[in-house]
Amino acid sequence: MELANIGALAAFFCYLAATIAVIIRLFHPKGPHLVTVLALGCMAIIVHTLNTGHYLFNQESINFSLPNVISLVSLVITLTVTAIALRFKVNLLIPVTYGFAGIWQLIMVFVPQGHNTPFIVEKLAVFSHITLALVAYCVLIIATLYAFQVAYINMKLKSKNLIAVSHLPPLMQVENQLFTILFIGTVCLFMSEATGFIFLDNFISKENAHKTVLSLLALLLYITILWGHYRKGWRGYRVLTMTIAASALLTLAYFGSRFVKEFLLS
Repeated sequence: MELANIGALAAFFCYLAATIAVIIRLFHPKGPHLVTVLALGCMAIIVHTLNTGHYLFNQESINFSLPNVISLVSLVITLTVTAIALRFKVNLLIPVTYGFAGIWQLIMVFVPQGHNTPFIVEKLAVFSHITLALVAYCVLIIATLYAFQVAYINMKLKSKNLIAVSHLPPLMQVENQLFTILFIGTVCLFMSEATGFIFLDNFISKENAHKTVLSLLALLLYITILWGHYRKGWRGYRVLTMTIAASALLTLAYFGSRFVKEFLLS
């Protein structure tokens, strides 16, 4: 077995252990044992980082194949949530992010690495566009996870189930964080679309038209959510539903066609 596969399995088990450590004490009055959870999570992240670097840079050009991009995105999201957990209670986010990252590390063991989609940085504008797109996607997915947390806390408070939220942060704090993250992600997505229109010749070509249309629809939906919240006071399940829809559109835009090309048509 290759060293990278051994590392991926090690990351999977560390993520799995951290996820279980959260879940078994999720409704405990004192909550999960954060030191244990984050220690396991950090061990997994270190190995995950090494593996991602190996898969991305093991050739002359950067290998931006779909499995590698998803691994990179999950790593960025996991790092961000772990950093947030050092200061805020995000007990509902940790199992989701660690769980997905762990499952994807396991998948990487079985996914063949023959699909090479090279990316050579020839222009700063191209690199900026791709970087902004990845940052925007990671931030907006984190915002979606926050939207789930807001909806959960809101539901438990309405049902007067205070025990279920005793280990979670106040609703207003989480909601403020949600819309701050959503705003940052929307700005990054807007900048990514703007650099694409200005600097990329094939941004609106026939082969990329669906990506452009879907990502613009997602951007419009995110802007609508922000406008509705700050101007109309939208919150709760309406925001959650719209955020899920926008994130689904953005996921289809970024990964849908690549999945078809790299796996179904290969």
